[in-house]
Amino acid sequence: MLNDTMQSLVAAIYPILKDGFALDFGQIGLITLCFQMTASILQPLVGIWTDRHPQPFSLAVGMGSTLTGLLLLSVAPSYGWVLFAVGMIGTGSAVFHPEASRTARLASGGHHGLAQSLFQVGGNGGSALGPLLAAFVVLPNGRGAVAWFSGVALVGMAILTRVGVWAREKRKARGAAGAAATASPLPRAVVIRSIAVLMILVFSKNVYLASISSYYTFYLIDTFGVGVREAQLYLFVFLGAAAVGTLIGGPVGDRIGRKAVIWVSILGVLPFSLALPYVGLTATAILSVLIGLILSSAFSAILVFAQELVPGRVGMIAGLFFGLAFGFGGLGAAALGELADHTSIRFVYEVCAFLPAFGLLTVFLPNLRSARV
Repeated sequence: MLNDTMQSLVAAIYPILKDGFALDFGQIGLITLCFQMTASILQPLVGIWTDRHPQPFSLAVGMGSTLTGLLLLSVAPSYGWVLFAVGMIGTGSAVFHPEASRTARLASGGHHGLAQSLFQVGGNGGSALGPLLAAFVVLPNGRGAVAWFSGVALVGMAILTRVGVWAREKRKARGAAGAAATASPLPRAVVIRSIAVLMILVFSKNVYLASISSYYTFYLIDTFGVGVREAQLYLFVFLGAAAVGTLIGGPVGDRIGRKAVIWVSILGVLPFSLALPYVGLTATAILSVLIGLILSSAFSAILVFAQELVPGRVGMIAGLFFGLAFGFGGLGAAALGELADHTSIRFVYEVCAFLPAFGLLTVFLPNLRSARV
């Protein structure tokens, strides 16, 4: 939660950066690209390294990188320094997520889906808190107030140092054999095919969610003539439903199997997404809640499914899929913005409505429970 609170400050202070450095929208987009690509590209590499050489204290190191980026962002004298600062913040995210996912799994007591869902709900909460804090703290006091959040980073570093001590001792107690990689129970070709399918499902999920989180307010204002505050409230309701869905997906997957959750979470949204562009305001709000609730339950199931496909590579898989989530979300938002500029915001939702149909590819995923028997 603390990590994602600070990460979300970047986009929340775009208006301040735009006015302070006289930026155009292309330069704002480059800031997003720098942040998202740093977080996306580095995460799998960090995960591969930490799988071979576990680094429990890298959690605090990642938070330290975010701290450095926030301090630089608060005093950056030029646009180039802004890009460097957000790159440091993105690097902090890249270092944090793979080892954090591994530690959550280590602490799960075998309830891997539940642990992953709780971990991600913390992130969802932080992503929601960041814009609120920016609105009430940074916007009234200027860009320098970003430095005040260094206190949040210091608290996070203290917590994560203690977590790192616990994780180190836990791994020692389990012994070296417990951390070693084991062979997948499935043929290599099946594993590769399954990972490719999961990547496509993450693409469909995150691009559709990007269409809501980035453009839902504009759609409501343009289509139904609601005010900005009312549109923000509708967005908040959607984000709340998404948080609940994230929490539900993991433990349900622990009980009934992750493949079943993936089926329902992706393909099950299709009737609602297809109807969304053609209904009134009340129905739009109801459908957005259903979409957020169902679709957001997919990621923890997808991530744990992938980790079970490739045993002993928890960090690599976490880095890869968190990186994809960042990358697809950022690139999807940019592409949809261009599409909206050339067509209409309504057309964006008419096109995105078909993205959940990629859920049909779930048929190509193996039954891991059967494979392990």
